[in-house]
Amino acid sequence: MVRVRQSHSSGYHGGDTLEWLCSLGLTEKKISALLNCGLWLKQQGLDDSIAQVRTGWEMVEILADLKMDHDSLLAALLFPAFDAHLLTEDKLALEFTPTVIGLLHSVQQMDAIRTIPTGANQSVNPQQADNLRKMLLAMVEDVRAVVLKLAAQICYLRDVKDTDEETRVLAAKETNAIFAPLANRLGIGQLKWELEDLAFRYLHPGVYKQVASLLEEKRLDREQYMQDFVASVRQKMQEANLDVEVYGRPKHIFSIWKKMQKKQLSFDQLFDIRAVRIVAERVQDCYGALGIVHTGWRHLPKEFDDYIATPKQNGYQSIHTVVLGPQGRAVEIQIRTRQMHEDAELGVAAHWRYKEGAAGSNKVVANDEKIGWLRKLLQWQEDVVDGTDLAEELRTQVIEDRVYVFTPKGDIVDLPIGSTPLDFAYYVHSNVGHRCIGAKISGRIVPFTYQLKTGDQVEILTGREPNPSRDWLNPNLGYLKSSRARSKVQYWFRLQDRDKNLAAGKELLDTELSRLNLLMEYPAKVLSRFNVSSMDELLVGIGGGEIKVTQVVHFIQSQSGKLELPEIDPRLRTKPLPATKTKSDVVVQGVGNLLTHMAGCCQPLPGDAIIGYITQGRGIAIHRDDCDQFKTLQDTHPERVVDATWGDKYASGYEVDIRIVAHDRNGLLRDITSILANEKANVTKMSSSSDIKEQTAVINMTMELYNLDSLNKLLSKVSQIDDVIEAKRFHH
Repeated sequence: MVRVRQSHSSGYHGGDTLEWLCSLGLTEKKISALLNCGLWLKQQGLDDSIAQVRTGWEMVEILADLKMDHDSLLAALLFPAFDAHLLTEDKLALEFTPTVIGLLHSVQQMDAIRTIPTGANQSVNPQQADNLRKMLLAMVEDVRAVVLKLAAQICYLRDVKDTDEETRVLAAKETNAIFAPLANRLGIGQLKWELEDLAFRYLHPGVYKQVASLLEEKRLDREQYMQDFVASVRQKMQEANLDVEVYGRPKHIFSIWKKMQKKQLSFDQLFDIRAVRIVAERVQDCYGALGIVHTGWRHLPKEFDDYIATPKQNGYQSIHTVVLGPQGRAVEIQIRTRQMHEDAELGVAAHWRYKEGAAGSNKVVANDEKIGWLRKLLQWQEDVVDGTDLAEELRTQVIEDRVYVFTPKGDIVDLPIGSTPLDFAYYVHSNVGHRCIGAKISGRIVPFTYQLKTGDQVEILTGREPNPSRDWLNPNLGYLKSSRARSKVQYWFRLQDRDKNLAAGKELLDTELSRLNLLMEYPAKVLSRFNVSSMDELLVGIGGGEIKVTQVVHFIQSQSGKLELPEIDPRLRTKPLPATKTKSDVVVQGVGNLLTHMAGCCQPLPGDAIIGYITQGRGIAIHRDDCDQFKTLQDTHPERVVDATWGDKYASGYEVDIRIVAHDRNGLLRDITSILANEKANVTKMSSSSDIKEQTAVINMTMELYNLDSLNKLLSKVSQIDDVIEAKRFHH
């Protein structure tokens, strides 16, 4: 049945607050802190006649059973008044610690939990997504905020008992959809059962009363039966010298009804109306007690579950068995250790302990526990939205586009998906990023290009002097994901000597042009495109990271291709693979078989998103859909725009020849082929030759590629291999 608390709403302590707090089993320190807080509230004009103050005391009572620390209890007492704007942060800051005030904000931030839509085909707007992400961070940072929020929801459910039916039903549905699954995921049994029972009472009042009356009808008989059975179990345990605690345990109305529905049983057929719990000190004692129970009474094999050997997803552990007691009545017995019992009743609150009076965040939590806690939260969010169109949207906006990683001290860092250890280092501090020389994930050395995963613990190794690499700014190498980190690297290089940036920029540009077998043509157009007045200024911009070398190379390629207006892939200037001849290289939707040609302004490549524009006398010009010139044409003549896609002729890609020159060594070819495999490059032909005198090797390859970006990325990565002198495209 629903547990009856000494709640303030029912005339709680009769004015003797001290006596009432002592009855809750609180320590002297907690009692003293709460008495002082109550006195301070009265000084602010908030006594027990105020509904929010009564609710605060009720939350204290709920949390006292969970053995929460005194900061949590103070926050619980203050929260209803703080949430109702009866207390200002300025007043609170004069009396209470930053930890208490931080908890109040975290619980308030968790109100975003109510914005989670639980019906099908509901969407999450950007503001909701941002609020949910903040809520998730608050939950991860401090588990106490979650427990306080669950306690507040219980108080809310109790308060709506006498309101209209619509209010009660809405509160119950919200509880069933969001709060009860959260309590279940976190294993807080004491709060879960009351949330479920209260929600069940409002949603199904008739069924609730029926089950409650059936329990009450046979209560006296059942209580006497259980007293006799518990005594016999206790005697058998004493005879076997097993130090265990044996007692009957209460059953909750919602769990009884749920089992009746699930197993299609009547009330009289249920096994666990009569329930006993055996609590031991050690795991071996649990199995010893199980042997005694099964020896003394006949058990039902189909009703046996060993959750100690195979815990539930929320961490619950216990042995469940059903035996036939006197008169052939079924009795459910749970056997667990004391630690398992605390885990089952208190959940994460049993693990997350806080030092009384300690400075700082007061967290005494192992990182593996914190990571496990985060995973439970993510699983809960999946439970809440599973099976709806919202699921994908919520995971995309709130979870999948972010990763949540931890510092060595256990603090959480929120980064974009795809972030690397370097992104993490620059998030911590610019100087940490500049001096980064390595990274460890959970104690294991990883490369700078490692993509962080939610739950990773990241440790950055630093050198004495800042030494960023210009390679970090190359998007093809995957060192940095966030624009924030990239801008910090760019700023660092901007501060360096101009001559160094000039030399570095020239080297970068020459290297890229050489790799792709390009010449610097039409320099005036290049300078105009990047809004610089001289070639030196362009090179300084490249060297300082302000101008991406890949953008410059792409523009030079597009300009050099204008002279030829080739039929296909102008930047690779290669012949297409043998393919079945088609009427058109490009399929234009809804126009028919018209002449098409590649626009010289953007020179689209196979694989690029393309669009068509009907010209006067030259058929259809095919542009990249992000082409600036096309956007101007579209604004002028939108009626000439047609959809276009690549034809079958482009499906196989194009052959391109590359040459790799390297110092000959064992394992060289293996390292190169590993890069090719990782980049999913399809090699159609390969030959190599060695110069024994010079100890060099030349490897020629023909491979299948789709566009310039994939070629540039591949050559960049091959060039990073030890002993590789150069890797570039060449023509026969």
